[in-house]
Amino acid sequence: MVLVIVIVIAVVVLALVIGAYNGLIRRRNQIENAWSQIDVQLKRRLDLIPNLVETVKGYAAHERETLEGVINARNAAIAAPDTPDGQAGANNMLTGALGKLFALGEAYPDLKANQNFLQLQEELTATEGRVAYSRQFYNDSVLDYNNKLEQFPTVFFAKAMKFDRREYFQAEEAARTVPSIEF
Repeated sequence: MVLVIVIVIAVVVLALVIGAYNGLIRRRNQIENAWSQIDVQLKRRLDLIPNLVETVKGYAAHERETLEGVINARNAAIAAPDTPDGQAGANNMLTGALGKLFALGEAYPDLKANQNFLQLQEELTATEGRVAYSRQFYNDSVLDYNNKLEQFPTVFFAKAMKFDRREYFQAEEAARTVPSIEF
């Protein structure tokens, strides 16, 4: 009788460990998938920028500093480490540079009316929306995974099986501050 109880307890513990392990694997794979979606959207964004810069060059050639800023920010984003922190920092810098470039459209009415510029601007805006959605999905996946690491009974063996917390894809402090506007 005691042997049966011990076997039942061992089977229950084994089932809990297997279930928790499989749950962690599923969540870790979901994070990897979510990260690859962010990566796809960021690469799409990087691929659109040279065409946008070339279009603006024809209308605002003397805006060299702004164009070089966009090119430098793009190159930094390409060279950034493939981690949430590395990509977030580089892409925040790129977003700021693109904002300055789009502001040129307001200063140059001919550029603002150019169909190629408008199409590229629309594609980049749509890509920004997809990046935001992908970032949200990634962060939700990281939250689910990190929560699972701290839940019972997973918390007892997750570190032993080398499951570590994941970092969120966050904006830098400079990107979070609200600019002051004075009249």
